[in-house]
Amino acid sequence: MTSQISERGKEYLTAAQSLFRAAQSMTDRVIAGQLKALADDYERRAEKASHADAAKAIARSAPASERE
Repeated sequence: MTSQISERGKEYLTAAQSLFRAAQSMTDRVIAGQLKALADDYERRAEKASHADAAKAIARSAPASERE
């Protein structure tokens, strides 16, 4: 199943990609590891944000009688 990535999720993924690139260029392994851990966290946030945004969109599109 393919899921849609929300705009907020895309922003998190963009930040994660930037952090991964920065980590790859680091010569200090400790800092590189911290950047990679932060990038992994941003990827998780992207997934959570996309799921939450999709749930909100579904809730908004449901007829008022179903929401009550």
